[in-house]
Amino acid sequence: MPADTAPDTGLAAAAEKVRILAAQHAAAADSDRKLAREVTEAIQEAGFARHFVASRWGGAEGSFGELTRAVITVGQGCAATAWCASLAAYSARFACHLPDEGHRAIWGESPDTVVATGLMPAGQARAVDGGWQLSGQWSYVSGIDFADWVLLCAALAGTEGPPRLRFFALPLDSVTVRQTWDSVGMRATGSHTVEVGDVLVPEHLSFDRTDMLRGHHATSQVPSHRVPFQAVGGLTFIAPVVGAAYGALEACGETVTGRRRVPSNEIKLVRASGRIDAARHLVEQNAEVIDGRQFTPELMARNERNATYAAEILQEAVNLLIKGAGTGGLGESHPLQRFWRDVTSATSHVALQYDTAARKNYSAVLLGPEK
Repeated sequence: MPADTAPDTGLAAAAEKVRILAAQHAAAADSDRKLAREVTEAIQEAGFARHFVASRWGGAEGSFGELTRAVITVGQGCAATAWCASLAAYSARFACHLPDEGHRAIWGESPDTVVATGLMPAGQARAVDGGWQLSGQWSYVSGIDFADWVLLCAALAGTEGPPRLRFFALPLDSVTVRQTWDSVGMRATGSHTVEVGDVLVPEHLSFDRTDMLRGHHATSQVPSHRVPFQAVGGLTFIAPVVGAAYGALEACGETVTGRRRVPSNEIKLVRASGRIDAARHLVEQNAEVIDGRQFTPELMARNERNATYAAEILQEAVNLLIKGAGTGGLGESHPLQRFWRDVTSATSHVALQYDTAARKNYSAVLLGPEK
């Protein structure tokens, strides 16, 4: 659905309430390495988990533009909250590739079911009567602390040639969560390790990874369910970083007063603000491309470039802010150092690395294919 005709689900207005609450709990979440229950409940109540769920299950069938703006808003209060809100929405979009019976299993009782996803392939699955036998472990599964279901990608055992990959949806009580997330930043995302010990996954709770990559869906006609992953990929992870950078800008501005308000520090803030605004424009351009359903190879490659370049300049921006704030901004009680750590950690994500996520495809747009 084109962006100019997409319905307003109310998510943007609800996101402001989440931002305020998340900011109040941000320091404790960073210290406890876990989002407060009030915050996770607010994420659900605001409608992040239901944003891409089909209306027949009570979902919003919302747009990418509205979600992007909402995630940026939440990120200004707490980067980890925005990350989990974004993943709650996008994980549901991944799970929407399940067959209809799988939709009923996950959303039949509530469209606000929270799904956490292990996107990177790990473990193995083998075909058995009635479905698949799955085992293995998956690292960095964000939002697992408050998820109801988990969606995991695994290779099929016993196949020749390149590995065939499928996704498998499991209720949380059928997996084991190991508390392994110890990053210096994004501490409260709960990006722990999930272990599965030879669990039977019914056929209706699995789908071919290729369908997600290509944006194919055998039954659903919901526009957001039929988007190639290349167009979306980095948007999932970069929108929270944009919000966090705005939070850092505000936090830094509170320190540049009195003797610290000198031209050199003012220049740092101005230069940082330009980078942050530029990144936001690139990220929102990505959402516009997706909502406009412009899935040409050139525009999908540009979306990859936009997300990864935005990550670069946002990292530059928060580094400028740290220099402008001086020692005061590095105090453990100051929010600036938390935003700085969060942006540094988030931009290390593989989906936001230019060399791995964007170089080859966008260089072909600029230079043509390699000969």
